[in-house]
Amino acid sequence: MQSTQQADNTPNTQLEYAHDLADFISASPSSYHAARQIACRLDKAGFSQQMEDEEWSATPGGHYLVRGGAVMAWRVPEGAGPHNAFAIVGSHTDSPSFKVKPSPNSVHSGFAQINVETYGGLLYNSWLNRELGLAGRIVTVDGEEHLVTTGAIMVIPQLAPHLDRAANKELKLNPQTHLHPLWALGEKDLFEFLAERAGVPADEIAGMDLFAYDTQPPQVISDEFFASGRQDNLVSVHASLTAFLAAEPTEVAVFSAFDHEEIGSSTTTGACGPILETTLKRTALALGATQEQYFQMLARSSCVSADAGHSINPNYPEYHDPDQHPVMGNGPMLKINANQRYATDAHGQALWLRAAFAAGLSTQEFVSNNAVSCGTTIGPLTATRLGIETVDVGVPLLSMHSARELSSIRDDWELAEILKGYWSVA
Repeated sequence: MQSTQQADNTPNTQLEYAHDLADFISASPSSYHAARQIACRLDKAGFSQQMEDEEWSATPGGHYLVRGGAVMAWRVPEGAGPHNAFAIVGSHTDSPSFKVKPSPNSVHSGFAQINVETYGGLLYNSWLNRELGLAGRIVTVDGEEHLVTTGAIMVIPQLAPHLDRAANKELKLNPQTHLHPLWALGEKDLFEFLAERAGVPADEIAGMDLFAYDTQPPQVISDEFFASGRQDNLVSVHASLTAFLAAEPTEVAVFSAFDHEEIGSSTTTGACGPILETTLKRTALALGATQEQYFQMLARSSCVSADAGHSINPNYPEYHDPDQHPVMGNGPMLKINANQRYATDAHGQALWLRAAFAAGLSTQEFVSNNAVSCGTTIGPLTATRLGIETVDVGVPLLSMHSARELSSIRDDWELAEILKGYWSVA
């Protein structure tokens, strides 16, 4: 699918964007850190933070709220009212990982280990032999939240081929026994270690939401590829935030970065929850809309669900449709599925093409091989909850859900440009 010819983009522009993306991902080792980074960029752009237990503001300009690892932001144009629509871009801040269990300390065979459980559909083997850190939040008994990031403190060692002669033919990993990180010799208390970094007494830690992350920094390869963890879905978060801050929308523009997409979205900060719906309704009411006018606003609205997708892998082409498959570097893709695992329909296709045309860029399509199951996104969830036109899009990745994923710096940059185009035509 071609909307127009490619724009004349210089490598320097794309490289500058890639380095900014690298900075964003490096500062966002957990969904909670990503939410803080989003808030920092919104603050810098002059947005006002909205507290949910205070009177809602829909004055002209930018506003945002933070709830855990989720951020909702809205830009109200001058003269906005119940006659306007909402133009929404949704993404998610979480990625597959390991989450620390409530009783994290464990000692086996002379090694101190950290008890973890799997979070989302991570690719097990990609986490082996990597220098891993922990990041997330600690909550003390008084209800105070403290963000924590460690450097490299643990590793999941793989069994050597001398001891497992079949390792290069068939690798089987038990998530309970084989994916148990070690972090010290002898005994060591993780609570004491984390309390020191959070600046709180260990006995005041009431709970924690801590996740493993690969400490290797992002890397641009051959001025073409972008290698990093958490690209699913921080590439979309960064692109939508970049576009949101640069766009000049005529409708009420809404930036939605949910949490917990990788585990089904059924949480207070996930797409199945009311956080976006509440944001839209309270904004409409603050603009003077009646209940009927709010529903009219929804009927005029649209949503772009931006999430990562699969580039064809040249080593495994048989897993893709032989006649239509996205190729990394050929632009962001429109995601389509007959069984509505993606929310895109014909009207959504037209909306996305108008956005691409406004940006002067191309797009491509992703449709699954009929013999290979298809994933899903926040798109169908948002469409079902709100009943608004929704289209699923994203950049093609290789090694999705691994500890380190690969994208094209061109695709990453173009996603932001087309999302900016969406806010100009929605």
